Amino acid sequence: PNLQNIPVRTKEGREFRKVFIPKEGHVLVDADYSQIELRIMAAISDDDNMCSAFESGADIHTSTASQVFGVPKDEVNFGIIYGISDFSLAGDIKVTKKEAAQYIATYFEKYPGIKAYLDGEKQKAHADGFVTTLYGRRRYIPELKSKAFMQRMFGERVAMNAPIQGTAADIIKIAMINVYN
Repeated sequence: PNLQNIPVRTKEGREFRKVFIPKEGHVLVDADYSQIELRIMAAISDDDNMCSAFESGADIHTSTASQVFGVPKDEVNFGIIYGISDFSLAGDIKVTKKEAAQYIATYFEKYPGIKAYLDGEKQKAHADGFVTTLYGRRRYIPELKSKAFMQRMFGERVAMNAPIQGTAADIIKIAMINVYN
């Protein structure tokens, strides 16, 4: 079973996981990649600051949140690299829209390689109609041609996050096959 999709942080999830018991002579293996999506973002964007944070062994969430935003450690990175709006970020971290916009701007000042990468992915997606993972899997994005503004914005968020999330999924699937073998 793919236990990855069963919550571990809730009481119900922990209880549900107890029903998985290996048969005699078999074991269940629990493996995870630490901060895989942010590591992929660092590698793809070649952002010096994010790469340095990982190379030094720093927790990237703590590093970002404490140095730039002063908010809980894991609430900012993913939202920003996946195109969160200032309105949504403001609601998530309980600040004003103006403060959230400043956080996003400060984030991209700290990680300029990420900004350049995300802007480039959006431009390529508009030109090609799709994005690809590092393993060559394509995600077509018809929403980019929509006449509706919100649909186009959704398409741009997909263009930013699909290469990262898709590459992470590719790596995890390859690892699962290798572990099985």
